[in-house]
Parts: sequence; C-alpha cells; structure tokens
Amino acid sequence: MAANDNDELVKRIAKLARQNQELEDHIKKLEKQNEKLTSDNEKLKARSERVSPAAPKETGEGDKKEKSLKFNMATVLFADIHGFSKLVEGMDSSAIMDELDEILYEFDAIVAKYKIEKIKTIGDTYMCAGGIPNKNITNPIDVVMAAMEMRNFLENYEIGKRGSEHRIWDLKIGIHTGPVTASISGKKKVSYDIKGDTVNTASRVEAISEKGMILISVMTYELVKEFFDCEYFGKLPVKYKGDLQMYRVKGLKLEFSVDELGKLPNDAFKVKFGLIQFTDIQEIILDKLERELPGYLFYHNVKHTVDVVTEVELIGWAEGCSDEEILLLKTAGLFHDAGHTVVYDGHEYQGTFIAREMLPKYNYSPAQIDRICEIIMSTKLPPKPTNLLEDIICDSDLDYLGRSDFIPVSNTLFEELKAQNKMGSLNDWNRIQVKFISGHQYFTKTARSLREVNKQLQIDRIQSLITE
Repeated sequence: MAANDNDELVKRIAKLARQNQELEDHIKKLEKQNEKLTSDNEKLKARSERVSPAAPKETGEGDKKEKSLKFNMATVLFADIHGFSKLVEGMDSSAIMDELDEILYEFDAIVAKYKIEKIKTIGDTYMCAGGIPNKNITNPIDVVMAAMEMRNFLENYEIGKRGSEHRIWDLKIGIHTGPVTASISGKKKVSYDIKGDTVNTASRVEAISEKGMILISVMTYELVKEFFDCEYFGKLPVKYKGDLQMYRVKGLKLEFSVDELGKLPNDAFKVKFGLIQFTDIQEIILDKLERELPGYLFYHNVKHTVDVVTEVELIGWAEGCSDEEILLLKTAGLFHDAGHTVVYDGHEYQGTFIAREMLPKYNYSPAQIDRICEIIMSTKLPPKPTNLLEDIICDSDLDYLGRSDFIPVSNTLFEELKAQNKMGSLNDWNRIQVKFISGHQYFTKTARSLREVNKQLQIDRIQSLITE
C-alpha cells in the first residue's frame, strides 16, 4: 500500500507540474497577443493622427483639462438647507423649489463676497471652501463670516415669507480647516472638486450639527477664536485620530460687533482682520519686488522693504499708535519702494499708484488709502513729515544711519547709485554721507533714544575713511 501511495503521489505531482507548465505557456501566449494588440493599436493611432491631425490636439487639450493641486490650509463648509420634511399637503412643490433656488442664489452671492469658492450643491446640501484657488491666511475667518451671513439671511428670508411664527427652511452648518487636494477641470469656466480627510471631517461635523447652528472643529476654532464668541459643543470620534473637539459659533465678540447680537462686524473687526490679512498682501508685494526690481538695486531691495515694515511696527507700538495706525504704517512701509519696479526717481509717487490699484481689493477704505499714500510720499528725500505716522516711517526708512552695520549698508547704496552713474568715487560718497548724517535728525522719541547716540560714531568712522 505504501508503494502504491507513493506512485500515486508521484503521478499527481507530475500532473500538477504539467498543468503548471501548460498555464505558463498559455500566459506567454496571451502576453504575445497583448503585445501584438498594443503594437497594432499604436499603428492605428499613428495612422489616425496622419489622417486627422486635429484629433490628437483635442485629446491633448482634454488631458490638460483636469489637474490636481494641494492646498495646505483650506476651510471647508457644508450647509444643509433642510425643509422638505415640513411640507404639508396642499403646498405648491414647484414654489418650494423656487424658494430653494432663491436661497442657493443668495448663498452664491455671499461666498463670492468673501472670496470663497463654491464647490457644488447636492440636492439641498451646499458645499464651499475658503483658501482655494487663491491661498490666503484669512480663509477660516472668511468662511465663518459667510456662515453667519447665510444663517442671518435665511432667518430674515423666512420672516419675510411667513412671519416669525412659521418656518419651512432650517439651516445647519459644519466647518473644518485643514489640507485638501483640489481637482481642476474646465477651460472657459473653471471648476474645482476637493477631496481628503478635511472634506470628510467637515461633512461629519455638519451631520451632527443642529438646526440654526454653526459648528466648527477645534482646528477652525483656534484660528478664529479671537473674533467669535464660541462655546464648547462636544467631541466627534474620528477614525485613527481620536476625538475631535467641536465648538458652536454664537456670533461675533461684542467688541467686534455693531450690535449686541454679534451679527455685524464693526470697524475694530475690520482693522484686526486687516492686520492678519496684511500677511497675504505682503507675500504678493514681496514676490512682485523679487521678480520686477532691477538688478542694480543693491540697497532698495526686498530686504530694505522688510526692514522698514518691521521698524514701523516697532516704533509705532512704542509711540502708542492704535491698531489701525499700525495697519496704515505697515501697509505704507510695504508699498513705499514698490514704485522702483517702474522708475528710480519719483518711485514714491509710482508706489502710490500701485497701492491705489491693489488695496481696494482687500477692503481698505478710500480714506485709509489716502492716508497710506500720504505716508508713502513723506519718505521722499529730504524727509519733511507733518504728523506722527509720517515721522515714524521717515525714521524707519533711514534707520540704518544709527545702526552698527551702517558702513556695509551705506556701501550698497553707493554701489546702487554708481551703477546708474549717479555717483562718482567712494571718497565723494563718504563726503556726502558725512554732510547728510550731520544734518539729519530722527523725528520720534523712540528713534532718537535708539539710534541718535550712534550717529556721531558713524560720522567719525566715515571721516576716517576719507582720503585727500
């Protein structure tokens, strides 16, 4: 029996080996057939291109229609406009659908106002995201403000339609901030679709929100808590990430609202928001300077602009300036040399044109823009400031005169002037410097206490470098 069993096992193994070989031969055959089909397909494609040259062009454009971008910080909002469960027999369903269209149309206008991107509507669920396609630091605040305006609009809409006693439509909102991946499609009308954990989490936050409620994740809360009155709501279990804390947005903090209900922002809100938004403006202008400033600007370069922006804030706080005055100073400092991208002499005036073109897009008022332009123009040499803010920027612009690195900084200005045939020898430059510093005075108490003490030392150092 043992011998027979062994023979059977050998036969079985031999059979399996033969079947395995047959399978391998079959796979090789299929691979050859696939290679032939691929080759035939390539030939057919090439022939098609020769016969119809427009075809590959269209295909190529189609391939380019959709691409993907990563956004490290976007704020996603889901709004559920629910009301169909409250419809009663006899109500005109087409009229109700018209109302929903009116609501969605107004929501579109609100998100456009706050520069938020509408993603899509799915039935009565509205989805939008701040921070795309244009990245910005204020998108969590923008989205919460838009959410509040949506809620306020729907409340007023219901009262206007049915009075305060009856409601058809209710709104619940969920918001979360984090990274997203956006797929871009379309040519004439570009549209975005976003994916990722941030989108999924925002959807889940909305799902547990309640009617009339704006619910935000702790990530969004940390970025907006300075502006909004929020209360802790609870925890949302998130797979693989533990519990996510959530907060209910009640309204604006009273110090930032024109009314006690916290619905409408006041000037204090706009200024504080502007100080945060300044980061976005600064990034745009510094990038512009990096790209467009002439190569011979060894002194009036990006570093000088950053130095002035930093210095006006330091001196401004020391001189007791308000938040709004700090915002005006920093903005003027950012634009004061932007005109160098256009012209060297008279660059201050050109800088005011750039400021007037850009700042309305960031909700600076006409009065604020006028003051900023006046501050910019005060930096024109010789400095003749007429008020505290002009004093501050003039001192900041010439801060290097009293710094320990005066000589190397001064030499970059010499090289800049020499490159434009505006200066002769280094000896000539040093003589001019001695005369200029001797006649210069800082205007603010802060600058005098910090820099004036070093000026005589600088004069002595330059005089030692002058040769007869």
